[in-house]
Amino acid sequence: MSRYNFKESEARWQAEWDSRGTFAVEEDRSRPKYYVLEMFPYPSGRIHMGHVRNYTLGDLVARYKRARGFNVLHPMGWDAFGLPAENAAIANNVPPAEWTRENVATMRGQLKSMGLSYDWSREFATCEPEYYRHEQKMFLDFLAAGLVYRKESWVNWDPVENTVLANEQVIDGKGWRSGADVEKRRLDQWFLKITAYADDLLDTLKTLDRWPDRVRLMQENWIGRSEGAYIRFAIDGRDAGDESGRIEVFTTRHDTIFGASFVALAANHPLSLEAAKNRPGLEAFIAECNQLGTSEAAIEKAEKKGFDTGLTVGHPFIEGKRLPVYAANFVLMDYGTGAVFGCPAHDQRDLDFARKYGLDVVPVVAPKEAEGSAFSVADVAFTDDGRIINSDFLNGFSIAEAKAAVARRLQDAGAGEPTVNFRLRDWGVSRQRYWGCPIPVVHCADCGIVPVRPEDLPVALPEDVSFDKPGNPLEHHPTWKHTNCPACGKPAVRETDTFDTFFESSWYFARFTDPKGEGAFSKAAADYWLPVDQYIGGIEHAVLHLLYSRFFTRALRDCGYLDIKEPFDGLMTQGMICHETYQGADGGWMTPEQAERATSPVTVGRSEKMSKSKKNVVDPAAIIAAYGADTARLFMLSDSPPDRDLDWTDSGIDGAWRYLNRLWRMISDPKTPLAATGTARPGNLSEKCQAAYRSIHKTIHGVSDDLDRFHFNKAVARIRELTNTLEAIGPDEAGAGWLLRHGFEAVVGLIGPMMPHIGEELWRVLGHRTLLAETPWPVVDEAMLIDDTVTVAVQVNGKVRGTLDLALGADGQDVEQAALLLPRVREAMAGKPARKVIVIPDRIVNVVV
Repeated sequence: MSRYNFKESEARWQAEWDSRGTFAVEEDRSRPKYYVLEMFPYPSGRIHMGHVRNYTLGDLVARYKRARGFNVLHPMGWDAFGLPAENAAIANNVPPAEWTRENVATMRGQLKSMGLSYDWSREFATCEPEYYRHEQKMFLDFLAAGLVYRKESWVNWDPVENTVLANEQVIDGKGWRSGADVEKRRLDQWFLKITAYADDLLDTLKTLDRWPDRVRLMQENWIGRSEGAYIRFAIDGRDAGDESGRIEVFTTRHDTIFGASFVALAANHPLSLEAAKNRPGLEAFIAECNQLGTSEAAIEKAEKKGFDTGLTVGHPFIEGKRLPVYAANFVLMDYGTGAVFGCPAHDQRDLDFARKYGLDVVPVVAPKEAEGSAFSVADVAFTDDGRIINSDFLNGFSIAEAKAAVARRLQDAGAGEPTVNFRLRDWGVSRQRYWGCPIPVVHCADCGIVPVRPEDLPVALPEDVSFDKPGNPLEHHPTWKHTNCPACGKPAVRETDTFDTFFESSWYFARFTDPKGEGAFSKAAADYWLPVDQYIGGIEHAVLHLLYSRFFTRALRDCGYLDIKEPFDGLMTQGMICHETYQGADGGWMTPEQAERATSPVTVGRSEKMSKSKKNVVDPAAIIAAYGADTARLFMLSDSPPDRDLDWTDSGIDGAWRYLNRLWRMISDPKTPLAATGTARPGNLSEKCQAAYRSIHKTIHGVSDDLDRFHFNKAVARIRELTNTLEAIGPDEAGAGWLLRHGFEAVVGLIGPMMPHIGEELWRVLGHRTLLAETPWPVVDEAMLIDDTVTVAVQVNGKVRGTLDLALGADGQDVEQAALLLPRVREAMAGKPARKVIVIPDRIVNVVV
């Protein structure tokens, strides 16, 4: 039997698309545009199965929309800055630029082998000066607009790597790469004022109705808008009218103020540092806190500890009550005011802290049904809704009523006021590493910080750097950082920090609209293409990348670059690729190949996300070499909805390969001679062919609907079902040759976006000389979507006893007679006459006996 030669076919069609520039695109305002974009990859040197799934999904959408008449922009580029290149340079003595460019070339070839419909003429890498010079200009514009500032802040510092680490790079208090204990340090850092847009970023989430609900919820929680109050506690022995004489806290639970038993300060709060000068042991405690890192996750996991500063404050409402003030390891200096009050009865962290240090636990909120005087808290804080107790003028209030009353009293007394706070913090973009975009400012002894002149951009990275010394090579490069001040002309020093690599990925989608222009992009191109109609990528980017991109778009709008504020109209987050795990007799992880060849017992574990650490990875290059790109693509689309995890199985990829060959044989070597191309529909189609014709058009309609809804696995199932229907048409059926040509052309059109190479091959086999990639989507015969028969249930006394296949709109009397003749209906009636027969046309018949 004929076997599909994927190696010859895929190489030929990829070359054909490339030579014709099939997927190159320009603005065309006479056609509707569609911009589909998958999150661009880091050039690590190898694609993995996650890439294959992500890019298959995007390519299906792009090809489908193209066939539906849209002017489709589908670009690809490289997110090319970052630590892995720098680490590779250190390990292999290869310049990061060289390592990155070699990887880009390798991965470009791998992606092209998948037959992806990219406009490669728009390709760029973010590490090239012709890209990052534009973001340097954006930074300067943001600086002029008041969206950038520099301040000293607490950061995670890796003392071995000599760099700041993001919270996500701190694992159990240690640097993710060095394993060194991470310290807190105060460093001058550059920040972007993302908090200036906090309310808008939050409010506009409601309009992103083509985003997954869980992503919107994750962003909502990350932004973390909370309504609360500031409370100012007067420090005993000091002038409360002076700022140094009071402690201001932010709280969302001011209703519990009568249960307050202590105030806690961040370890690096100015009052903690002041107290450490005269409080033995406090300085050591602060140093211990500084080993924790700055992430909320690290603080949450740590044992809650405190140190009495010796300070006390007065309670704002209880005359004569004093509260001790502790430095505590669970208070963040850069959230709120760096100070909180503790109400142990209604916060578990505060309760644990109070029990540890012997502090009061006074319940002030009780369950609504409880006796207030008898209610107490033991080891578990009461955090549910209830009514206020033990709280003077608040007793009997609801929590909401109590909050309002406390805020009014605080404001009247000048001891506080209601406020709104956000969990979101400004984005620190400084990194003390080499392989990133240089921050375009100069430090001058006379003029201070001076922006580089726009005409002097880009500030390009030197490629002749040495990694012999720890830390940032830009710091100890012999010449690079030495320059002249743009303002006064005197000798000055360049900023040696580089941007966080999220900076590059926060605007790249706009660059794709006009990647060759003199500016970052032209306004006209951006106006035409943006926003991205469909963005596709992993759920792991649900917060930071997407949030930073949303911020960047707003900042670019306010600086005159864009007219939109949301970059991505639709978002699809694909699931992970999973595989069984294997362990040898020694407990070590094994690859699938090693497990297959093993001569000793192998323990087969559950299916988990493919990872190098557990060796349960499958190499896409090996799969494409063995089965072809179309088979891999079909498998990625068949087994699971795109937003769910997909289990990789050998039987699954084999099944996809078998279907490909079955399709190839069915169309390239049909059992029934096909009618010539363009033959008119015959008037004598057999009943079976007529039913198949109806199935063809219902399938076109159903697949179109599935693809519009991203139900890709359902679309594949429909196409397979149609091929079964067509395969059952024999040569003896009247009109079989015409029907099969019509059906085969529909099937090939439908599979084209999914399996483009075999689609092109079969389109050519069917006698067409045009490219399938340039052929419109199959057209539905709308008349075939209307059924002319209907199946009606027949009940006896409310229980279904049979069904009738009837013509639509059948006469009620005829329906009644047919129902009464059904054997199971007669049996259920047991010889009794029908007292009433209720016929609901085209739906149901109910016989009452």
